[in-house]
Amino acid sequence: MKPYLLQNEELKELSAKLPRWTIFPNHIEREFNFFNFIEAFSFMTKVALICEKYNHHPSWENTYSKVIIKLSTHDLGGLTNLDQTVASEINIICKDL
Repeated sequence: MKPYLLQNEELKELSAKLPRWTIFPNHIEREFNFFNFIEAFSFMTKVALICEKYNHHPSWENTYSKVIIKLSTHDLGGLTNLDQTVASEINIICKDL
């Protein structure tokens, strides 16, 4: 998948397409909360496989049962279709959170 910067209309639609993600000018972000570290780490492993599939890796942090993921395409200087695709796949694996 060749990344391209999202245009104004696509950026406006992003909130509807990516529930629970916060849209910033140059990145999207979501916080995930689990019952314990094992659940959080298991989730991070699943996300790592998604990211590796697209060769698109997040900035993320983990503190015990909380995981924060930030997606941006630094090479292009903003939000791209790749960020949207990875976030959508992450939403699929955690639809109950």
